[in-house]
Amino acid sequence: MLKGLLFDLDGVLTDSAKYHLAAWNQLATSLQIKLPPAANEQLRGRSRMDSLNLVLAYGDQQDHFTQAQKVALATRKNQLYQQLIQKMTAADILPGISNLLADAKAAGLKMVIASASQNAPTILTQLGILDQFDGIVDPATLKHGKPDPEIYVRAQQQAHLAANEVVAFEDAVVGVAAIKAAGQFAVGIGDALALHRADYVVPSTAALRLDKIKQAFNAKQESRETNG
Repeated sequence: MLKGLLFDLDGVLTDSAKYHLAAWNQLATSLQIKLPPAANEQLRGRSRMDSLNLVLAYGDQQDHFTQAQKVALATRKNQLYQQLIQKMTAADILPGISNLLADAKAAGLKMVIASASQNAPTILTQLGILDQFDGIVDPATLKHGKPDPEIYVRAQQQAHLAANEVVAFEDAVVGVAAIKAAGQFAVGIGDALALHRADYVVPSTAALRLDKIKQAFNAKQESRETNG
């Protein structure tokens, strides 16, 4: 039985991903690194340090910095990002999300944020939806980033639920991989081919409907029970 929803933040609740990408591009440019178009997708859903290492790898500079220097670079990127998100408001909530949250709250479902972003509380506050959630996983306490399942296992634990009682939402390939590795039902938002490992895929958040998600979730549960 469905009892909880677990959400990534960037690209799922709001398009803060574009601000992350802009900040990474600014940092890369300062290091004389040119990010390829593929970086936009590859940076999605990753932790700050994993993203930094990827950016440095594009410039073959991953061995040019000490760990302390990398932390300083990641901090600089976060400062750039925080400047960019200052103007975010409720208008930046993605289409369909407000209705989904309202329907989930009315249905008594637990809701937890499972985002690699350490700025999640700030962003949710600016969007005016912080009080909608029962918990936020602190990415600073995690040992592994996505596609490792740790963040989704932690989110499930915060909701005090089992893996077969939750649905998790992602727009990134590494995020969907993390959900599946946690043994949870994955809703992919975006390209169906790229997110083929998800259990249910919609082209955009505007297509998210709690009743449709429940139907897909229940069908998957029934199939598991039938097949033993």
